Amino acid sequence: MKHIKIFFGIIIFATAYFSPLLSHAQDTKQLTLKQAIDLSIKNSKQLKASDARNEEAAGALKEAKDNRLPNASISGAYMRLASPNISLKTKAFGTGAVDTTGGTGSHPVNQAMYGIVNVSLPLYSGGRIRYGIESAKYMKEATMLDAENDKEAIILNTINAYINLYKAGVTVNVVKENLQQSLQRDSVLSRLEQNGLLARNDLLKAQLQSSNIELSVLDAENNRKIANVNMNLMLGFPEQTILVPDSSTFDENIPLKNLEEYEQLALQNRKDILALSFREKAATTGIAAVKAEMYPSVALTGGYIAADVPHLITITNAVNAGIGLKYDLGSLWKTKAKIVQAQAREKEISANQAYLDDAVRLQVNKDYENYLLSQKKIEVFQKAVLQATENYRITKNKYDNNLVNTTELLDANVSLLQSKINLAVAKADVVLAYNRLLETAGLLSAQ
Repeated sequence: MKHIKIFFGIIIFATAYFSPLLSHAQDTKQLTLKQAIDLSIKNSKQLKASDARNEEAAGALKEAKDNRLPNASISGAYMRLASPNISLKTKAFGTGAVDTTGGTGSHPVNQAMYGIVNVSLPLYSGGRIRYGIESAKYMKEATMLDAENDKEAIILNTINAYINLYKAGVTVNVVKENLQQSLQRDSVLSRLEQNGLLARNDLLKAQLQSSNIELSVLDAENNRKIANVNMNLMLGFPEQTILVPDSSTFDENIPLKNLEEYEQLALQNRKDILALSFREKAATTGIAAVKAEMYPSVALTGGYIAADVPHLITITNAVNAGIGLKYDLGSLWKTKAKIVQAQAREKEISANQAYLDDAVRLQVNKDYENYLLSQKKIEVFQKAVLQATENYRITKNKYDNNLVNTTELLDANVSLLQSKINLAVAKADVVLAYNRLLETAGLLSAQ
């Protein structure tokens, strides 16, 4: 009796201890499509990399603007001298030489110190600074649009994963329901076979179909588990979390514009097209910046010099100010090659722009036709479900009246099962096809 109490005590303790862990491991979450999109955007590592590129582009723009600010430098030195011979021949000191080698009454010069401060404010640089700022602005805009394009790709990828999870779940439910019906039928047929009213071969055929359906259930559950893990990783949930998609998402009426509208919207809203246009502007500005190298630079300069050579000279308050001019004569013949390169980059981007426009038009047409096709498939599959249901009903009645064999009944059942799965998958494919069309038109993130 004592051992029994200990045994039950262990069971109660184990149940109390592991139940929270099991419940946590099998946490179930109802998930709408909007929630999935919001979470995937929040947890996307790709978008975090895009944010970093945006920060880099913003830093490059600030660097270009900083070129308008003054340049300032400070330099100084302390030097030990090895008994130099110094001869000062100026009106201030006369024309005689000053002996610093250590004669009677003289002081040797063995060290020197100086400090210089220079400040330069650019006044004119041929437009290099202005063009540099403009180019950096265009590149910053292009980088931001690249991030928006990445965001749309993440959203579409999330929708695709969400729909795959829904498809897997629907398939599991339909196949399990069919398996339950098949097992019930096997039970009835088994009793008929035991009473000598059914051939052994017909019973084996029915049982073989049940086994095949069990295998289908295993495959469907495996696909759902993989789709579930993929979705959890995208959303930042624990891998064991069971996600249940909202089926109402796939019953909504979807408004559709005409094809020409989607083409125009794509050319106006596609982030990659807009980003390429900004890169083309940056390339055009780059040509002007290269040409600006052939012009001189003018700057307002100023400085301060202080020096001290003990026993010889001390300089203080040596303030200077003026205007400096710099002209690189070599730029007159070196800049031509740079201009050719910059013009070639502009032509390349312009050609890519035209190529992308054609590709977008083609993709819009393709996605638009795919959406219309997916809608037509739903109509066909709805009819197929009605036909398969009626066919199974008639075949079942005939089978009950010994007018058809078991094989025909099983075939009718398989047709009904497949038609139900096809209809559920087709409804999900309509949603995916519509969102692909929105992504191609550059409208997905605006939904």
